[in-house]
Amino acid sequence: MATIHVDGQSYTVNGAHNLLQACLSLGLDIPYFCWHPAMGSVGACRQCAVKQYKNKDDDKGMLVMSCMTPAADQTRIDINDEEAKAFRASVVEWLMINHPHDCPVCEEGGHCHLQDMTVMTGHDRRRYRFRKRTRRNQYLGPFIAHEMNRCITCYRCVRFYNDYAGGTDLGAFGAKDNVYFGRYEEGVLESPFAGNLTEVCPTGVFTDQSHSERYTRKWDLQFAPGICHQCSMGCNTSPGERYGEIRRIENRYHGEVNGYFLCDRGRFGYGYVNRSDRPRLPEWRESPDSEPVSFDVDDALARISDALHHARRVIGIGSPRASLESNHQLEALVGKDNFSNGIEAREQACLALMNNLQRHAGLPAPTPREIESHDAVLVLGEDPVQSAGRLGLSLRQAALARAEALGESIGIPQWNAEALKTLAQDRYHPLFIAWPASTDLDDVAEARYPMGPAQIARLGFAVAHRIDPAAPAAEGLSAEDEQAAGRIAEALMNAERPLVVSGGSLASEAVLEAAGNVARALSRRAKRGGLVLIRREANSTGLALMGGQPLDWALDELAQGNADVLVVLENDLYQRMPAQRVDAALARTDTCIVLDHQRTPTAARANFLLSAASFAESDGTLVNLEGRAQRFFQVYDPVYMRPETRIHESWRWLHALTVNQRGEKAGDITLDTVIAACADAHPVLAGMTGAAPGSHYRIDGLRLAREPHRYSGRTSMRANQDVSEPRVPQDPDSAFAYSMEGYSGYHEPRQQVPFAWAPGWNSPQAWNKFTDEVGGHLRGGDPGVRLIHPVPGQGSYSQPIPGAEGTDGLRALILPRLFGGEETSARATPIQQRTEAPSVILSTDDAHRLEIKAGDTVMLGEGLTLLVLEQADWPTGWAGLPAGLVAGLLQGESITLHKPVGGEP
Repeated sequence: MATIHVDGQSYTVNGAHNLLQACLSLGLDIPYFCWHPAMGSVGACRQCAVKQYKNKDDDKGMLVMSCMTPAADQTRIDINDEEAKAFRASVVEWLMINHPHDCPVCEEGGHCHLQDMTVMTGHDRRRYRFRKRTRRNQYLGPFIAHEMNRCITCYRCVRFYNDYAGGTDLGAFGAKDNVYFGRYEEGVLESPFAGNLTEVCPTGVFTDQSHSERYTRKWDLQFAPGICHQCSMGCNTSPGERYGEIRRIENRYHGEVNGYFLCDRGRFGYGYVNRSDRPRLPEWRESPDSEPVSFDVDDALARISDALHHARRVIGIGSPRASLESNHQLEALVGKDNFSNGIEAREQACLALMNNLQRHAGLPAPTPREIESHDAVLVLGEDPVQSAGRLGLSLRQAALARAEALGESIGIPQWNAEALKTLAQDRYHPLFIAWPASTDLDDVAEARYPMGPAQIARLGFAVAHRIDPAAPAAEGLSAEDEQAAGRIAEALMNAERPLVVSGGSLASEAVLEAAGNVARALSRRAKRGGLVLIRREANSTGLALMGGQPLDWALDELAQGNADVLVVLENDLYQRMPAQRVDAALARTDTCIVLDHQRTPTAARANFLLSAASFAESDGTLVNLEGRAQRFFQVYDPVYMRPETRIHESWRWLHALTVNQRGEKAGDITLDTVIAACADAHPVLAGMTGAAPGSHYRIDGLRLAREPHRYSGRTSMRANQDVSEPRVPQDPDSAFAYSMEGYSGYHEPRQQVPFAWAPGWNSPQAWNKFTDEVGGHLRGGDPGVRLIHPVPGQGSYSQPIPGAEGTDGLRALILPRLFGGEETSARATPIQQRTEAPSVILSTDDAHRLEIKAGDTVMLGEGLTLLVLEQADWPTGWAGLPAGLVAGLLQGESITLHKPVGGEP
C-alpha cells in the first residue's frame, strides 16, 4: 500500500497501480481514452494529464500522464490544477479535429465514453474550420458496424483484438495523424470475441450491427441482471428491452466470472427471444398432423389437468437449459421416481463424475479470474474457446501472463502493457492441448497433440504417473506419447500454480478420470493448482446436482408403454437422441405436453404446447461450471406490450398444474417461494437461496430501477393500442421495479446491478464506480454462491485405463462450435450468418480408403451434404463433425459417408 496526496488530500491506495487507476478507485474523476482496466497503459492519448510535484515544497510541478506514472508512496498530484485542466481540454480538441460531431445520429450516443470525457474536460466549441478527413468504412460481418470517421486513435481496438484476444485480422494502417483501424480488406472479423469492440472502443467506430436494425438509445432501454444461457460459463449480462423485444446485450461486470468481456455467442445469440414464430398462447392439437388451436390459460390448465388426472403414469423430462426452479416444479408435478433430467445417459454419467471430481480430486475449481494467474495449463479433451467461449479468453491470459512474471523480475509494473509486450515477445507460460483439431489457443500453446478420445485419456494417465509414480501407468504408449507425457509433467511440476482443464465434449469418462488423476497427483505433490471441468449447457451442473433419471430411461419407459402421459420442459428431444428412438417413445404416448419458448420438432409432436418464457421474460437460477449458483431476472413483462399473449415462466405453469392435480385452489406463487421449495427438496442446492437478495430487498426503502432515469416515452408506448396508459407492471418476484422510479445509483453497495450508470459516466466505463477498486470486485460482492466445495483429501486414483482405439469403420467425433453448436443461439440470424458451411474432417488414411479427397462433397445419411476437409494428423477411424449439424447424433456413433449419386450435387 502507498499514501498519495491528491489536491491536498491524503489517500491510501494500492502501490502496484498507476496514478490513474488509483485515483479512479478512490472515486476521483480523471478523463482518459487509451487506458483500459483489463489491458493496462500505453500512454497513447495524453488525455489523463495531472500536475505532479516533487515534494511538499515544490510549488511548480510538472505535467505527467497519470496512466504511465506509478502510485508510489508520498506521490503528490493535483487533478484540478489549471494548467492540467487546460492541457486536457486541448487534448480533447485535437483528438476531435476530424471527428464528425455526429452524436444525434451516432449509435454510440448516450453510452459514449468520448461524450463523457468531452463534457468532463469542458470542451464545448469547435474552432477547426477546415475540411475534415473522411474515411471509407468496411463491412466487418453481421456483428460489428464500422464508422472510421469517429476514430480518435486511442489504439484500444487493436490492443484488445490482437494483444488480448489473439485476433490477427484487425490492424492499424498508416502513420502520424492518418491511421486507419480495420482489416487489410473488408470481410468478417474472425475473432469470436470481436463483439467486445463495441464496448472497448470509446467512440462510435465499432457499434453493434445487430442492434442497428432496431436501434434504441441506452437511456430508453429497460434492463435487468441477466445470466448468459448459451454455455456453462455463467457470464453476467445486461439485456436491454424496448417495445417487448430484446434490443441488445451488454456485458455486466462480474469480478470473478466474465470481468469486462463476453464471447460473441453470448452477446449476439439472443435473437431467438424476438422470433415472430414463438408460441405466445397455449395450443392444442389432436394429432401431429392437425392444425394447432389456441386457447386461454384457464381452458389450457383445465384440459391438461384432466389428462394428468386420468393418466396411468406421468413422466416428466426436464432440461439443462431451464432454471433449477422450473426443473424442480416439474419434479414436484410428476414425482421424484418419474422425473428425468433430459440428459443423455453418457453425458449424465460425465456430469456426475465432474461434480465428484470437483469435490474429491484434491484441487479446487478456480474462477475464470483466478485462471488467469495459473502459470502452466494442461487441456485434456476440450477446445475451450468453442465449448465455453469466455473461458478460452481467460486461458489465453494465463499463457500471456508470462510477460508479467518476466516484468516483475526486472521491476516493470503489471500496468505497463507495451513494455511487458516488448519484453515477453513470444514467450508464454506453458499451455498443452490434447485435442484432435486445431484450436483458437494454438498460437499461444507450447504444443497441441491431435489424438482421439482414448489416446487423450491414456496421455493424461501417463502424465499423472510421471508426476506421482503411485498413480497407475498407461502401458503401451508410443515413444512420442511417452515423451509428450514427460514434457507436460515436467512443466506442471515446475509451475507454482498448475491448472488442469477438461470436460464433457468427448462424452468420455476415461478422459475425465485421467484429468482427475493428474489433479490428484499434483495435489499430492503439494501444488497450489486448479481443476476446471467444462459442461455443455447453462444449467448442466445444476441438473446433475438435482439428480433424476437420464433421458434414455424416460424414452425406454415410454416406448415400453409404462407411461401414457409425457411432460417435456424446454427440451427438444430430437436434439439429444436419434429420431427413431424419440419417435418410438412418442408414438406410445397418449398425451404429450411441452413447455417451451421455441417451436421445436418436439413441440410439433405435442398435444399441448404451453407458451413458456425465455430468459428475458422469467426469473430463475442457473449453476455454472464452477458450481456457482446465479440468479437471472425478468427484463420485461411480455403482456405489457402484447396484452393478447399468455407467456409465463415454466415454473409458474407447472405450479398451477401441480396444485390442480392435488385438488387445491391455485393461488399466487412467487419466485422466493419456488426457490425455498427447491432448496428444501434438494439439500445439495440449499445454498441457492443466497444467490441473490429476495424480493423484499430495498435500498433506502426503494426498489431497484430497471430503467435509467432518462427513460422516455412510457406514456406513449402503447398509444397505438389504447389512449389510456395502463398501470406499470408489478413485480412480486424480485426487488426490481418496471420503472425509472427506484434506486439506480452506485453509492450504496449492491450485487445486482441491471445497468451501469453514474453521474458523468454513461459508457460501460461506469462499472468502475461500482467496484471496490478499478478492475476489482463489486462493492456489494460479486453475485452468486458456490454450491460445490472441495472436500479435504485427494481420493484414490482411478485405475481402469482404456486400450488403444480400433480403426475399423468410421465414428462420429462431434466437435463443439461457438457459432451454430448451441440449440437456441443457432436460431439467431447473426449467429446463423457466422455459422460455417457443413463439413467433415477426415484423416488422410480414411480419405484414401473412402476414395475421396479434400474439397470433395460427401453425403451423411440421405440428405446432408458435407465438404471434405483432410487433416494429416487427424486420428484414424474418426469423422469430425461440428456440433449442432446432425440432430440426435451421439458422440462415437458409427456413420457412413458416401459420394452423392450422379456426381457432385
